[in-house]
Amino acid sequence: MPSLKDLRNRIASTKATQKITKAMQMVAASKLRRAQAAAEAARPYAERMQRTLGNIAASVQNNPEGPRLLAGTGTDQVHLLIVCTGERGLCGPFNSAIVRLARERANALIAEGKTIKILCVGRKGFDQLKRQYEDEIIDLIDLRAVRQLRFDTAKEIGQRIIALYDQGAFDVCTLFFSRFKSVIAQIPTAQQVIPAVFEGAPADGPAPAYEYEPDEEQILAELLPLNIFVQVFKALLENSASFYGSQMSAMDNATRNAGEMIKKQTLKYNRTRQAMITKELIEIISGAEAL
Repeated sequence: MPSLKDLRNRIASTKATQKITKAMQMVAASKLRRAQAAAEAARPYAERMQRTLGNIAASVQNNPEGPRLLAGTGTDQVHLLIVCTGERGLCGPFNSAIVRLARERANALIAEGKTIKILCVGRKGFDQLKRQYEDEIIDLIDLRAVRQLRFDTAKEIGQRIIALYDQGAFDVCTLFFSRFKSVIAQIPTAQQVIPAVFEGAPADGPAPAYEYEPDEEQILAELLPLNIFVQVFKALLENSASFYGSQMSAMDNATRNAGEMIKKQTLKYNRTRQAMITKELIEIISGAEAL
């Protein structure tokens, strides 16, 4: 049975932990506002670019001499998985959910006889994936030194992806990230970026005819690489908002759990203290009666 001193130390330690989790919750809530605003502001631009490129690509879809970023290499044997996770933990299932989705896709591709390569953006994803796919991981992009996400960061990652594609290192590239929905809901998402896939609702009635100047191939040659940069940037912003939302929820739960633990420890301390006092009283009374 622990002594009163041990119980007091446990209560003090739990209170100190509760202060830390409460502070982390408040910091995450403060950063979440900016991250959520940035993610929501990037969505319309990224979605509109996808829609515009989809309209242009529909007119050159059957052209074998179209841009390689749209037409592909003609095969899907080698897949590059871009796994975007956080650089820190203490954020609930945020990192694990993204890694789980990437692992399921990797296992499915391996079962089909495909070759996979993994590019990790974020240290936590690398730490989890290297246990099973150490030979398949080609590099780790560490964002710990990046204080604020900017388009230049996504552009560097996108240029790295395009360079690997031009070298023939892969045939299909898929981006894994977590889409922010709310503080308590983040949706792990897989988005294919090479060859470009444009999804949209079919238009009602006959499609309008457009004339492009310059021609469609030149427009796509300029905009397809930019679209990759935009989609990577959107994924990083969505991840940032999802991270802080998940961390805020996790720290709130930890603070509540610490409060419940303090109540239980305090109750145990009081009962132990009362039992010791009662025992001492019984000994005093017994000694007095013996005299």
